[in-house]
Amino acid sequence: MSTPNKNKYSKGTHISERKFRQLIKCFSLDLNAYETSKITNISHTTCKKIFQKLRVYIYQNLLENNIDNGEFELDESYFGAKRIRGKRGRGAAGKTPVFGLLKRDGNVYVQIVKNCSKAELMPIIEGKILEGSTIHTDGWKAYDGLVLNGYDHYRVFHSKDEFVRGKSHVNGIESFWSFTKRRLAQFNGLRDEMFYLHLKESEFRFNNRHNDIYAILLKNLRENNL
Repeated sequence: MSTPNKNKYSKGTHISERKFRQLIKCFSLDLNAYETSKITNISHTTCKKIFQKLRVYIYQNLLENNIDNGEFELDESYFGAKRIRGKRGRGAAGKTPVFGLLKRDGNVYVQIVKNCSKAELMPIIEGKILEGSTIHTDGWKAYDGLVLNGYDHYRVFHSKDEFVRGKSHVNGIESFWSFTKRRLAQFNGLRDEMFYLHLKESEFRFNNRHNDIYAILLKNLRENNL
């Protein structure tokens, strides 16, 4: 009976440390399992399995969930099935609504929501952003009343072709939506449980866009094996 290679990053794996580091490098570069298999000569099935474990690891260990103050942009976006022709407004049949908060010059936080109503969004806002903070949004009605909840609130009205008013805009959070949708397009549709992990992986990647993701993963995996 063969014994596993000693690998300080992943207990029980039969992949050598050199090969495993190569695989982590490919994941850090956001290559898919098929591309990684060709580069590393590790089976596609194994690459896919380890990539999935890495996404679970990131979700469980490497995301920040702090309550914070400062200046924020809030927005919602929709993922999944294409919009139905003629269907307008917040969302459409078959789409998954996602709410996002971006601290300017800081991190983004995203959460799947049932809908984009005030009742759904306000508890998330109050749970993540301290009173006295400045919030920028578009004109969506769910944001009515933020001033009464103790926030400084500034809006741009996209419905009136207004996208910037002085320092008020939501360009930062919209850049995250664009980044995430480009990433997820390569997977050609994801099951609900897979979508959430990929969404939170996008959050992790965006928040570490100026950092060395490869070094972050190796350091953490040495301390807490995959």
